[in-house]
Amino acid sequence: MHPNRIGNLGGTYRTLDEASGFVRTDPGLISSNGAAAYDDSRSLTFNDQCWLEQRAHPENMDIYFFGYGQDYAACLSEFSLVAGQTPLVPRYILGNWWSRYWKYSDQELLTLMGEFKERGIPLSVCIVDMDWHITDTGNTSSGWTGYTWNRDLFPNPEGFIAELHKLGLKTALNLHPAEGIHPHEEQYQEFAELMGVDPESEEPIPFDIADPKFVQGYFDILHHPMEAEGIDFWWVDWQQGTSSSLPGLDPLWWLNHLHFYDLGRDGKRRPFIFSRWGGLGNHRYPIGFSGDTVVGWEALDFQPGFTATATNVVYGWWSHDIGGHMGGIEDDELYTRWVQYGVFSPILRMHSTDNLFHERRPWERGAAAERAASTALRLRHRLIPYIYSMAWRDHIKALPLITPLYYSNPEHKDTYTTAAGHTYWFGSELLAAPFTRPNHAETGLSRQNIWLPEGDWFDFFNGEKLSGPGWRTVYGMLDDIPVYAKAGGIIPLNTQVMWDENPSELELLIFPGADNIFELYEDDGETTAYQEGKFALTIFSQAWGENSLKFTISPSEGDRSLLPQERRYKLKFRGIARPKEITINLNGSPLKVETTYQTADETLVLIDMTLTPSDELQVTLRGDLLATRDRELEKLEKYLFQFKLESWEKKLLSQEWERIAAGELSLSRYRHLSEAQRSVLESLLAE
Repeated sequence: MHPNRIGNLGGTYRTLDEASGFVRTDPGLISSNGAAAYDDSRSLTFNDQCWLEQRAHPENMDIYFFGYGQDYAACLSEFSLVAGQTPLVPRYILGNWWSRYWKYSDQELLTLMGEFKERGIPLSVCIVDMDWHITDTGNTSSGWTGYTWNRDLFPNPEGFIAELHKLGLKTALNLHPAEGIHPHEEQYQEFAELMGVDPESEEPIPFDIADPKFVQGYFDILHHPMEAEGIDFWWVDWQQGTSSSLPGLDPLWWLNHLHFYDLGRDGKRRPFIFSRWGGLGNHRYPIGFSGDTVVGWEALDFQPGFTATATNVVYGWWSHDIGGHMGGIEDDELYTRWVQYGVFSPILRMHSTDNLFHERRPWERGAAAERAASTALRLRHRLIPYIYSMAWRDHIKALPLITPLYYSNPEHKDTYTTAAGHTYWFGSELLAAPFTRPNHAETGLSRQNIWLPEGDWFDFFNGEKLSGPGWRTVYGMLDDIPVYAKAGGIIPLNTQVMWDENPSELELLIFPGADNIFELYEDDGETTAYQEGKFALTIFSQAWGENSLKFTISPSEGDRSLLPQERRYKLKFRGIARPKEITINLNGSPLKVETTYQTADETLVLIDMTLTPSDELQVTLRGDLLATRDRELEKLEKYLFQFKLESWEKKLLSQEWERIAAGELSLSRYRHLSEAQRSVLESLLAE
């Protein structure tokens, strides 16, 4: 049974297959009435052999009650004490993934991966979809299930995987295990002998995940040899129901459990899987494949809220088909907005079905889409130091990367609305509200209603200051993404788009207005050594005063051997006025640093500061620091350029804007303005 729906704020759902918009989620653990109960009476239990069996006393009840009031994060923490922590995911999965259901050959895929690299568009994972194996079987198998390489496409699998690794990419193979093992498979004879089937009979061996002997062969014979060839992880694409030979056992749940622990069987490799959500408790087996959505604005518009709501069952690592999977109407703007959302989603994995007209390569879209999407994909890799620190937070505090607004503002009714679901926390420092609807034909602008919590907020990209709490309507062009840093926000960014190690150069984006501390988490990125304390934390802190800002990089704590011996820092203080005084000290001694001030985004830039892990840097800025530049006329010009409006009227609006803003003239006198255009200008006047 699931938690009661009364007041329940939702959880997540097994799959979005064929969804073209809204899908009602299963209930979660978070309820507006401050409590939730979960009936676990029908679940199976582990025996002494770590296998599942029926409960000894099925008539007994097994109910968990969570009472937390409005402290929703406390509920997740308490649940994780009972159900287990979210594992720390490998760092590489946070980069961009390429995936496509397409009959690639090895050379076609390697050429494509090389082209991404040549264009400076970073990737970290290359998925090989189901055509890696034989699909034309010549027997009763449909070809969806397979474990034998298609040598026509991949004549040297081990060499192919090695070439992907040389490009700095990890790889996975797609699995559809439901049809078992048929006689065309290279592994058939060995598997048949294990199961006591005469290989000469060529009888198919049915898939039976509840049989320990079958599972032994499933991993030892089918999967481990391919891991020895270099396969890094598996895409478990289970779609075939919820029943098995063991009553009460959902094959998806058990596949997730077994694949996760099998991948980490040596105790050194950090395990994870790529599979659909198997129900409450599946936060222990990240990451999630959300399924085959239909291409369309409705599907994109649904995903931010769906992803944030999954936090209510501690399921923070959803991976969507960025761009949509199938059908619908392809559109450059839709593609770009989906990629931009992907940057500010848990996992950015481009994907589509085997249709020539579904295109996910940025350079095969229009020029504007190519520019915006490529920029977004580069930004994703720059954000990895920040996102990886949030993965650590999720592991130790049960607080996923993405959380709904009502976690931080439970007292505000507006945060519980469907509209507020388009704005969400992206880690501890940022609010994201990517555009998910098409621009208006008459304004040429995309529109998003966002809800800002109390306090000051700063546009992540241009430093503009906004204030909450409450609703605000924002407009943007194709390159724009509504993302806001909290007052005092500190965001570590990589300066290189291609990397797989702890970077030797970091850019810190620092916003004024409040005291704050940020912990940068770093380890080896892939092994379980962090469980033995082999990780490092570097503390960035800001002390904010009425006329001063003191920023400190403290000596790194923990295992400093994991860090570069020297690291170059670039500090960008965004959303501030030009300081009257700048003082910089390294280990207590004055340090001379090159500084520049960028007026457009009101950013002070300090460059070329080289620190060892044991150094301490202090930067003190003094003056009237909060930027107060009026950006109204800048926005007006930007909007008017986009408007489909008679040019003389544009000029007149620009010339008379000061009188309009003063209330001397009304917008109603400009007869060519459409209702949508007037709404944009009224929003500007209301700021």
